[in-house]
Amino acid sequence: MAVLVLILAFLTGFLSYYAVSSVYIDTEKPFLIGLVNNIEQPTSRLSENDITILPDKVILNIKDAVLGRYADTGSMLPTLGENTKGIRIKPSSPEQIRIGDIITFREGNTLVVHRVVAKGEDEQGFYFVTKGDNNQETDGKVYFQDVEYVIVVLVY
Repeated sequence: MAVLVLILAFLTGFLSYYAVSSVYIDTEKPFLIGLVNNIEQPTSRLSENDITILPDKVILNIKDAVLGRYADTGSMLPTLGENTKGIRIKPSSPEQIRIGDIITFREGNTLVVHRVVAKGEDEQGFYFVTKGDNNQETDGKVYFQDVEYVIVVLVY
């Protein structure tokens, strides 16, 4: 039964991605070259060898993983909602974060979870332009030092 629930959770995530991929990003006034008209797929961080399915459980081999729970703010619907849980890691370098990834970053005293839609480097360092899947505008530049986590698995 647990395996069936996990399979349904992964299928829900897969279908959510395709539902979200038709969201429009305003390119009339692009913030940065690299913004796209649809949402790019996050980076795959697990190989089939990292996933073990047993009769009573599923084991994911993810080094330094942390469980995340997400507030239902609406900005990342339908990808993230009230009951969504995420397995996330702390990136050690900006190269580990790619366009399409969902990151958690600090904005003052608040943690924000949005998708990377562009990336670059300026005199202040490496940065990412992020946007909620359900938002019309980007968040602007988020510098690497403000990034807390990258989501590697979503569970619904």
